[in-house]
Amino acid sequence: MARKVSRRLRALLDKVEERDYTPLEALNLLKETATAKFPEAAEAHIRLGIDPKYTDQQLRTTVALPKGTGQVIRVAVIARGEKVTEATNAGADIAGSEELIDRIQKGFMDFDKLIATPDVMPQVAKLGKLLGPRGLMPSPKGGTVTFDIGSAIAEFKAGKLEYRADRTGIVHVMFGKAAFSPEDLLINLKALQESVDRNRPSGAKGRYWRSLYVSSTMGPSISVDISALRELKLTDAA
Repeated sequence: MARKVSRRLRALLDKVEERDYTPLEALNLLKETATAKFPEAAEAHIRLGIDPKYTDQQLRTTVALPKGTGQVIRVAVIARGEKVTEATNAGADIAGSEELIDRIQKGFMDFDKLIATPDVMPQVAKLGKLLGPRGLMPSPKGGTVTFDIGSAIAEFKAGKLEYRADRTGIVHVMFGKAAFSPEDLLINLKALQESVDRNRPSGAKGRYWRSLYVSSTMGPSISVDISALRELKLTDAA
């Protein structure tokens, strides 16, 4: 059964031409089509020429968005001893040790990012079934397993994001809010593109970027000219 398209979305779809837009054109159109009754996010959907079932074609890493995410990020830290105090002093919203692990096991999930020190990871591992499906399990690749607690907290609160390619080789990532200026969205999108290129899996063969679409949370997909984005210098975007 075909999904019914709302009148609002039909009107927005009429505004999007079937072509690749220049990056700034696409972001201006994203803002124009963000007409939901709540603050929408700006999303990028990147289809890559990789098959993540092979370990040398998996992509999981982080990107620091220069203009931030537009979100208030609640950070929880699991550590031991002085590191718990260090985390609290560095701005963690909640920090603890075994008692925090117990709270999470009992259903506490009032955080957006969980950071752990390497020495507590054997205990944190038992939370995998709870945290994994929510994308909250700490990992070295995601920058969330570290002894440098202060820097990690500051980076994630300032706009550092973890992202990964799904099993079909597509990266879905939020890169700001639709309320951002087109220029700020462009700076964040460029940072994301550079991160994806910089972390190209060793096993990726042939054409790496297959397609790039941007959209607001409830808006239509807008195809972006990948070559134009890759050729853009961040100084030009700024």
